Formats: sequence, structure tokens, C-alpha cells
Amino acid sequence: MYTYQDFQKEKDKITGVHNAIVNHLSSDDYKTAKSADEYDHQRNETIYNYVRMIFTMTGTPVEDFTASNNKIASNFFHRLNTQRCTYLLGNGVYFTDHKEEVTDEDGFVSTVDTTKEMLGNRFDTDLKNLGYYALIHKVAFGFWNLDKLHVFPLTEFAPLWDEYDGTLKAGVRFWRIDPNKPLVAVLYEEDGYTKYRSKSNTGIDLEEYKPKQAYKLKVRSSEEDGEEVIGEENYGVLPIVPLWGSKLKQSTLVGMKNSIDSFDLIRSGFANDLTDCAQIYWILENCSGMSDEDLAKFRDRLKINHIAAADTENSKVTPYAQEVPYSARKAYLDEIRAGIYEDFGALDVHAVDAASTNDHLEAAYQPLDEEADDFEYQVIEFIQQILALIGVEDTPIFKRNRISNQKEQTDMVLSAAEYLDDETVLNKLPFVSVDEVANILLKKQQDSEGRFEEDEEFLDEELEDEEGLDEEEDADASGLNNLISQLESIVGGL
Repeated sequence: MYTYQDFQKEKDKITGVHNAIVNHLSSDDYKTAKSADEYDHQRNETIYNYVRMIFTMTGTPVEDFTASNNKIASNFFHRLNTQRCTYLLGNGVYFTDHKEEVTDEDGFVSTVDTTKEMLGNRFDTDLKNLGYYALIHKVAFGFWNLDKLHVFPLTEFAPLWDEYDGTLKAGVRFWRIDPNKPLVAVLYEEDGYTKYRSKSNTGIDLEEYKPKQAYKLKVRSSEEDGEEVIGEENYGVLPIVPLWGSKLKQSTLVGMKNSIDSFDLIRSGFANDLTDCAQIYWILENCSGMSDEDLAKFRDRLKINHIAAADTENSKVTPYAQEVPYSARKAYLDEIRAGIYEDFGALDVHAVDAASTNDHLEAAYQPLDEEADDFEYQVIEFIQQILALIGVEDTPIFKRNRISNQKEQTDMVLSAAEYLDDETVLNKLPFVSVDEVANILLKKQQDSEGRFEEDEEFLDEELEDEEGLDEEEDADASGLNNLISQLESIVGGL
């Protein structure tokens, strides 16, 4: 391993960058990551490199050019890693500690996750890509560039680990847009980054073409002078954070590769047997005079041209056919497939009945939940280190992307709704996403306030009407009393 201390001992930075790249390209981690990329693109190396061989009379292996060589590559690796990654990160990440109500031009009030706003609109997408690389490569690296996350896969980044505490102290990002184009490399250190490129199109003969600069630049703009750098600032630590795919710190290809290869070889071999009828053979009678070379030519002519000349008066050629063992191979393929899903901890949708209850679904998801829990701890640690770079403390949460019997789950939540608060009920409903909960609660609150105001206005109107009736009744009573007094006066005068 080429470490940060080895890098510091070099006579100059160019030599250190060169040695970091060369050592990384020859490392086992890089070779495993490159192999994982091939399997991820359904270019499974073992089946693609497989050549059917035969042995000569002297025991020398040679390629059997007469045999079919179908190469059927399975897509298990991409499928299962995509399932684990999207199960956890498919709905994005949310935060709990920083919420803010914002009023738009129309007066509509909504709740905004200020932590997620600081991370940018592409953070969920970049985090998902980073997580996928971490799973298949063992580790991937996220570079926080002021307000955006850049994804560095292990196949393009040579980490320089500290020998004493195991932390990442520096690293070299390198790439070529084409094998015949120059190599570009960027050295990332705690106090800034430096850019290099190769002098030739094929080598790693580097030269510096952009000197070291800080990660944060203070720029002043004016119409007369344009933009002018007036200050530089760094984070104090390296703004590149590793994201591990699991606590095992190894690629998901380890362990799965042999099972995938076995599945591909058996399925391809079955296709080859069906194509060239390798199970058919011939018995030649009264042909003892033919040499081994003559017999081989006779066989090849039959297999290629499907016809061969024979002296049928003195000899006899009898073909025999053997049935391709389909049942045994099919059973073994099913067993391998089930083993791949079980060992990876994945959900096999073919094993879930359409009428399954939530109890059955929960049991089917248990292995995937256990593996996703391990992955989630790595993602949470990564996000908290990114938040530390921007000076924020918050708690990331995830809502996993899973199938369920939604009617059964909804009925269960609603039956317990009277014992729960509105926020808990909304969080438990399967069809409501995490980012919708705050706005739904806010809208309910606004509707309640609106109805309360309408009720107050109605009560005020009712009170006003009652007061008006009272005044009229008082006026009528006063007039009646005056009339009675007048009648009494008239009667008294008579």
C-alpha cells in the first residue's frame, strides 16, 4: 500500500503523484473494482473469456474450433446492487432538525428543509451514484466543493491513507477521456489542490499546469475590473469523505463472482449442447484401418458438413443420440439462483405471492433490511462528515422504497389513528412520502384556522342579530308602556 507518509517522502510532488497512480493501478482493490465494473455492465469476465478446449493424443490442450461457444452473461450483479442501493436511497435523504416556514408570492406557506436546501438540488442524485459505487467497488469518495458533491469512484481516485490513524489525508483523482489521450490528474491536499497532465498521450509523464489553489476563493466583481480574487480559504481538513459499502469493507463482487460464473457456464453450456448436438456420437464398424487423424477428420466433416463418404459395403456408420439432461441442469440453475439471492440478502419478487399479507412481505424483506441497515450506518456517517464541513448538525433519515399490501397497512394505521398524533399517522401511511408530511400538516393547520375564523365571523353575526332583536323588543316594550300610561291618564280624567 502506498500511504500518505510514503507520498511525503518523495523528492517532489510530481513523483509522488506518479507513484500514487502507478501503485493504485496495480493494487488488488483497483483490479477488483475494474472487474466489478465489467460485471455491472453485464460483461461477465469468466464467461466472456471462456474457450472450449479439446486434448490431442499427446495430452496438449487446443481450442475446439468445431464446438459452439455461446456466451450468455447473467445480470445478477447489477440487478441486486441496484435493489440494495435504491431500497435505501431511492427516496432521497431527509433531515429532522432544521425546518423553516416560507411564504411565497401568493401567500401560500410551506415547510422547507433548510439543511437539504444547503446541500443543493442534486445531492440526492449524487448520493445515490456515490452509494452504488461504494457497494460495487468497496469504497467511493465524495468531494464537497463548496455547494456541490462530486463523486469519485475507486477506479479514478488513488487514496493516500495515514499509516497511524487510518484517515484519508490526501488523494489523486486521475482520468483519460480516451486511451489515446493525455492523462489528467488532480492532487487534493488539506491546504488546496494542484492540477497535472501527462506530456504524452499514453504515458504518465506528468507536468504541473495549474498551481495549487485553495478550495474557497473570495472574488470581487466590478464592471471596470471584472472578477478579482481577493482572498483564499480552506476547510481545515480534507474535503473528501470516503463512503464504505459495508462494515466488511469489501466489494459485493467478492463471494458473488463464483456463483455468477457457475450460473453463466451451465446456462451457456446448455445452449451450446442444443446448438451443436454435442451429445451425438458415431460408432464406425470395420474401420480399424483408419488412423486417429482419419477418424478426427471424419468426425469434423460430419459435424461441419453433416455428410461424409464411407465404404458402406465393408464398413458401417451408426449414429447415436443422447438426450440433453435438461431437468438436472434446470434444477441446479434454480438452486444457484436462489443461493445468489439468499447470500446477497436480496428480495426475490418471484418468491412473493400476489396475495401475500404484510406479515409475509415483512418476512421476505427481512434479509434485505438487515443488509440495508449495515449500508445505512455507512451513509449516515458519510453525510454527517459532509455536514461538518459546512458547519451544520442534523440527523439524516430515510424512507425505504418497498412494496407492501397498502390497503392492509392503511387500514391498520387508521384503526390506531385515535391514539396517535397527525404527524405519526402520516409518517406510517405507505403512500405518503417523508417530504410531503410537513406540508400536509401545515395545510391542515391553515384549513383549521380558516374554519375557526369563519366560525368566529358567524358567531359575531349571530350576536349582532340577537342584539338587534333585543333593541327592537326593548323599543316595542317602551312604546307599549307609553301607550298604557296615556290610556290610564285619559281614563283618570273621565
